Amino acid sequence: MKIIVCISHVPDTTSKINFVDDDTKFDTNGVQFVINPNDEFGLTRAMWFKEKQGATVHVANVGGQETEPTLRKCLAIGADAAIRVNTEATDGFAVAKQLANVIKDGEYDLIIAGRESIDYNGGMVPGMIAGLLNANFVNNCIGLEVDGSNAKAVREIDGGKETVTTSLPLVVGGQKGIVEESDLRIPNMRGIMMARQKPLTIVEPAEVNRGTTSVSFEKPTPKGAVTLVSPDNLDELVNLLHSEAKVI
Repeated sequence: MKIIVCISHVPDTTSKINFVDDDTKFDTNGVQFVINPNDEFGLTRAMWFKEKQGATVHVANVGGQETEPTLRKCLAIGADAAIRVNTEATDGFAVAKQLANVIKDGEYDLIIAGRESIDYNGGMVPGMIAGLLNANFVNNCIGLEVDGSNAKAVREIDGGKETVTTSLPLVVGGQKGIVEESDLRIPNMRGIMMARQKPLTIVEPAEVNRGTTSVSFEKPTPKGAVTLVSPDNLDELVNLLHSEAKVI
């Protein structure tokens, strides 16, 4: 089985977010970038298939040279090869189109992507890839087994979970549950050294028309001050809820 895991290069969740150029661009100064968490869950599941079923695992990313440390970390975790499409990741359709072209050329059986990236939270790339490839698609995937050319997946739905069966080729939008946080892997020294010898192929992008363009960014409104009320003063609490919070 040949697997490709789509990897987003995203800011660490502890990073301080700022914008520059009149709030039209994200300020990357001092920001630590990591593997998108939903993608890392998928990569860990792919490593399970490699170890248990002898699968070949590749990773792919759309981005500039600055994303290569993230791809190298994927190789250190155990992926066999990496592919970087040499263009800026802009809107969801452009990213999906670039990745779909890579996947077509590689003839992969299983395509794993995070259900969404934690930077833009668009949640559209896995489904678009499936549409462009005319492949089966399971989103919000929290369990995955493959037997030959058939797959059984568990996906999260409103109020519960659903188990489905399908066939390969299959695109999966993974999330926590496809593996647990305790299953995630930290690269060891041997993995880091071996990653330097593994292929990281750079491919030039296809011509793609962007469907959307970011006009400007805006931070959420800061939280207001907290007013503390003594538990013995219920009259004051009721008055504040009525006159200031206006919830009663």
